[in-house]
Amino acid sequence: MNERRVVITGMEVIAPGGVGKERFWDLLSEGRTATRGISFFDPTPFRSRVAAEVDFCPTGHGLTPQEERRMDRAAQFAVVAARTAVADSGIDLGSDDPHRIGVTVGTAVGATMGLDEEYRVVSDGGRLDLVDHRYAPPHLYNYLVPSSFAAEVAWAVGAEGPSTVVSTGCTSGIDAVGYAVELVREGSVDVMIAGASDAPISPITMACFDAIKATTPRHDEPERASRPFDGTRNGFVLGEGSAFFVLEELESARKRGAHIYAEIAGYATRSNAYHMTGLRPDGAEMAEAIGLALDEARINGDQIDYVNAHGSGTKQNDRHETAAFKKSLGTHAYRTPVSSIKSMVGHSLGAIGSIEIAASVLAMEYDVVPPTANLHTTDPECDLDYVPIVARDQLVDTVLTVGSGFGGFQSAMVLASPDRSFV
Repeated sequence: MNERRVVITGMEVIAPGGVGKERFWDLLSEGRTATRGISFFDPTPFRSRVAAEVDFCPTGHGLTPQEERRMDRAAQFAVVAARTAVADSGIDLGSDDPHRIGVTVGTAVGATMGLDEEYRVVSDGGRLDLVDHRYAPPHLYNYLVPSSFAAEVAWAVGAEGPSTVVSTGCTSGIDAVGYAVELVREGSVDVMIAGASDAPISPITMACFDAIKATTPRHDEPERASRPFDGTRNGFVLGEGSAFFVLEELESARKRGAHIYAEIAGYATRSNAYHMTGLRPDGAEMAEAIGLALDEARINGDQIDYVNAHGSGTKQNDRHETAAFKKSLGTHAYRTPVSSIKSMVGHSLGAIGSIEIAASVLAMEYDVVPPTANLHTTDPECDLDYVPIVARDQLVDTVLTVGSGFGGFQSAMVLASPDRSFV
C-alpha cells in the first residue's frame, strides 16, 4: 500500500528550565530539574506548594503588547512555539495555498490562569456574589473558549485549513499531533502546525489536585519532589509549557531539502471506560493502544529503542505503565530503556504529551536517552530499566512515547527514522 508518510520538519519547545528546544535538551541530557516552590501566587494554603514554572517574557519572545493583553499565558506559549517551529522548518507558508495548511492545538484546561486571575478582579477578590463586569477585559470571552487557542495559532502562521482544539486531558498533546498526522496522511492538507499548550499553575488547579491528593506534598526539597518510578514517590509536580511541530508529507519534505527530525509512524488511543482517576493494574488499555500504534508503524515491539513514559510519579500510574510495557513489548521490555522527563519538567497536563514527543525526537537526534531524575529507591513492582539519574548514550532510531489521562484516556505514538526498513 502506497500511503503518505508524515514527518516532523520543524519544532519548538517552551518548558520549565528554559525556552527553546536547545535549552530544553540541555536540561534533559544533563539530568537537571526545574521544579521549585510556587512563585506565581502564595501557595501557603495548599497541600502541594511546588511546581515547574517557565521563565517566560512575552515581549522578549516577540509578542506585541496587544497580543500579550489579548491572550492567556497558555495561548502566548502556543503562538510563540508555533511561530518558531515554522521558522525552524524553513518552510515558506506564504507560497502555499493557505487552505492546505491546518492547525491542531491540544490543551487540557485552556485559559485557566487567565480565568482565575480575572475572576479575582471582577469579584473583588471573591467578596462580590454578583461580579462586576465593568472590570472585565474586552477579550475575557477568549479565555472561556479553548477554541481561541487554535484561532490565535492559525492567525499567527496564516493557516486557513482545518483548525481544531483537542482536549482529552493529559493525553491532549499526543492526541492533537496524532489527529494532525491523519489529516496529512489522508491528503486533506499538505502541512499541519500541531502541538499543545497549558499554563495551569493557579490556585484553582492546585485546589482541584489537592482535593484528590494527586500532587506531591513534598516541599522541603522542591527540586527532588518529582520522583517517577521511585519507591518513595507520593504524587506528581504540576508544570506548564508548550511544544509545537511542523508536519508534512515525507516526499514533499525531501523535495524541498528539509531537515527531517523523525517520522510519526504510528499512533493509537484507547479509553478504559473504568474510572475517572483510577487505572487497572494490568495496563491492558495502554497495552492495546501501544499494540495498535506498533501495527500502524509496521514494526515489532522488539524494534523499540527507547520508551518515553508517561511517568507521572503516582504509584498507580507507574505500576500501570510498567505492566503495559511488559504486556505490549514482551521480554523486550526488560531490555528497553524507559524514562520519565516529568522528573525534570513536571506534569504540564495537556501540554506534556507534545513536550514528550519533542524529548523523544531529540533523543533520536542526539542518540541519547534522557534520564529519570530523582530515582534512587527501587519499587519492586517497577522492575524495568528506568535510566536513573544519568542520561545514556545509545543509538535511538525508534521511540515509543505514551500518555495516560484522567477519564481513562490511553494514547501511544511511535516515532522512527524515515530511512528505517519496514518489517
